[in-house]
Amino acid sequence: MKYRIVSDSTSNLPELPGDIEYRTVPLKILADGREFVDEIGLDVEEMVNAVEHASKTSTSCPNSEEYKQAYEGADCVFAVTITSGLSGSYNAAEQGAREFAEEHPDAKIRVIDSLSTGGEMHLLIEKLKELMEQGLPFEEINEKIDEYHRTTQLLFSLESVMNLAKNGRLPVAVAKIANLLNIRFIGKPTPEGTIKPVHNVRGARKNISKIVEEMINMGYKGGKVWISHCLNLEAAQNLKNSILEKFPGGIIGIEPMTGLCSYYAERGGMIIGFEGAHK
Repeated sequence: MKYRIVSDSTSNLPELPGDIEYRTVPLKILADGREFVDEIGLDVEEMVNAVEHASKTSTSCPNSEEYKQAYEGADCVFAVTITSGLSGSYNAAEQGAREFAEEHPDAKIRVIDSLSTGGEMHLLIEKLKELMEQGLPFEEINEKIDEYHRTTQLLFSLESVMNLAKNGRLPVAVAKIANLLNIRFIGKPTPEGTIKPVHNVRGARKNISKIVEEMINMGYKGGKVWISHCLNLEAAQNLKNSILEKFPGGIIGIEPMTGLCSYYAERGGMIIGFEGAHK
């Protein structure tokens, strides 16, 4: 039985080491008519610079045919997408799955709405890989990944929220005030996968301490963490060190954001996926 994992590019995971087949489906960013495809080889810093100086920007999600092509050739597929609360990627993946199933009635396919993005998607993909490597049947993997998903969490820390506001994800007034006062915005997903503010803080040190404090409040006890950053490796490393001070056994990875997450998180932003309490 040939397993495959598919994700959209907001997982910040363009490649997956190991023997399990993996495909990513890219989202796209437009800046004054210039298109950036969120795939391997994208110069994220160049894209961020273009977005910062553009008068008009937008993003677009993959279509169902792109997803269907990513499923082709596999017997069992699990696809993980960015939250349906902020993007049409999940709906496109579902439509592609229906079209794929019609042509391949013996294949098994499941599309998972992460209700999140970034590091939490990364955790789900790693868990799927682990379960597939154990040789478990599709139905058991399906059950176990849902159980695991109930324990994964996400926080994000943003130095600017203007792109979120411009694209209707936050009120514009909130974004302008935050930028004016040099406030860092800490938030997390709602149960529906939209954005919920948690803290507004000033200063890099306070920002890091608040993130760790909120992770503990959300049930983190020293498990796996993925810290994604937008051109801000120093802050990601400082956060990792702060987590390890409290939880020396923590398994913490750092990764650069790819295009779409960088677009919304903006320069300096971080997205943190971690194993926490049951939702």
